[in-house]
Amino acid sequence: MRKPFLIAITALTALIGHQRANAHHSFAAEFDANKPCKLAGTVTKVEWMNPHTYFFIDVMDPKTGKVANWGLEMGSPNALARAGWSRSTLKVGDRVIVEGSLAKDGSHTANAKVVQLESTGERLFAASSQGQGQ
Repeated sequence: MRKPFLIAITALTALIGHQRANAHHSFAAEFDANKPCKLAGTVTKVEWMNPHTYFFIDVMDPKTGKVANWGLEMGSPNALARAGWSRSTLKVGDRVIVEGSLAKDGSHTANAKVVQLESTGERLFAASSQGQGQ
């Protein structure tokens, strides 16, 4: 009876540990510094959480007129706070211009380096992990 219990606990611990490790990654594991991007769009969602803050914007392709929702990764909430951000800096409906690096997998995902608020022109560093552990 004790052996199956220990096996179950060990498997559960390994699974939880794997999920946690999977959520945090180096810049180079997911993004390509040699593929810079500049995106302009409207914020649709903000996820202020550890280990990375994400926000999503609708971006219209000027050639096709199609709108795609892009996911943009920033640093941790703590790093963003040190860079001048708060939970209310970026809100759904805000228009932004984002400079960053595209995902290696070709998805509509990028690592944001700078976020410019269109309403004020303010440019904020996004606490990007680029340059850390590449």
